[in-house]
Amino acid sequence: MKSEHQIQNEIRVVLSQNKCTVFRANVGSVKLPDGRWFTTGLPKGFPDLFGIRWSDNQTFFIEVKNATGKPRADQVRFHEFLKSHNVIHGIARSSEDALKIVQCGLVGYGYQEK
Repeated sequence: MKSEHQIQNEIRVVLSQNKCTVFRANVGSVKLPDGRWFTTGLPKGFPDLFGIRWSDNQTFFIEVKNATGKPRADQVRFHEFLKSHNVIHGIARSSEDALKIVQCGLVGYGYQEK
């Protein structure tokens, strides 16, 4: 089974080859040597990748998961926010998923509806 890191790298290459600009979002906190915490500044649940589709300048967000990964509660909340604004986004378990999300303009692909 591929790791999320491997899948993420494959997605970045494929989207870049298909007329998209892609950014990796580093989210989290780290303890500095002096004991203080540094937080990236992005909100909790922010997807792993985001970018712009060149054909129409639409923004997209991709949460990367391996074959068995499940979104955390904060990621589901971010999904609900993006869905409420009809923003292209979804969970990609492969580069094919990511390309489908972006090229087809899917909103919420891969998230289970309740």
